[in-house]
Amino acid sequence: MYQVGRSDALKSETMPKKNQSNTVTGTSKTAVDVLLAEDVNSLGQQGQIVRVKPGFARNFLLPQGLATVATEHNKRRVELHKQRVEKQHADHLLALKSLAHSIAKYSVTLEAKANDEGQLYGSIGASDIAESLQGASFAVQASHIKLEGPLKQHGLYTVNVQLHESVTAELKVWVVPAAVG
Repeated sequence: MYQVGRSDALKSETMPKKNQSNTVTGTSKTAVDVLLAEDVNSLGQQGQIVRVKPGFARNFLLPQGLATVATEHNKRRVELHKQRVEKQHADHLLALKSLAHSIAKYSVTLEAKANDEGQLYGSIGASDIAESLQGASFAVQASHIKLEGPLKQHGLYTVNVQLHESVTAELKVWVVPAAVG
């Protein structure tokens, strides 16, 4: 049988406790709030405040520059940044709505060669319509033009121009016979 001697008992009483100097300020032993500086898979998006284990914050997030401690000052800065981004987004949507209103008033006329029945020898696609709109100083890309299929006959078509997921305009497109010259 092993008997604890006096020297063993004294050692256990006088051993210094582990130094807590490497803890993250503003933390508890179970969790810490950090502000994400980058998108982190399965944790959150940039600008979010998330609660993580102190070791994960201390050993991975903070040294890698993926997060910072969520102090009151940092939280205020993030809120101000979010407000600026939301204002820019609202201004951008307002400009797109104005552009959509202008596009809805405009009509495009495209000439194309066709046979006697009006069938085009080629077809009119989104890039042709976007090119015509760009020529009229509208900032529109071919990806904004939503066609059900290429236009293959002479006539009047109504085409959707989707500038944003919530901003759409209807554009009148005239496909007319090409001038013989």
